[in-house]
Amino acid sequence: MKNVININERGTLTLPKEMRTRLGIKGEGQIIAEETAEGIVLKAGVAFPIEMYTDERIAEFQRNNEDALKKFSFKK
Repeated sequence: MKNVININERGTLTLPKEMRTRLGIKGEGQIIAEETAEGIVLKAGVAFPIEMYTDERIAEFQRNNEDALKKFSFKK
């Protein structure tokens, strides 16, 4: 299905509701825009938050792991 979509002065475009519904793009969803030889390809996308661990946070993980391991008896 082809649609003509207007782009405003800020470069913002709105995908038609029927298209968003078909592609599963809801609310404040994201899409991936890829430039190809034929033009621009838009794909439904998703972003996952990541956490960058500081040295202090890594040390906290290690302490918690060591505390948890103390509950177990390791026999040879």
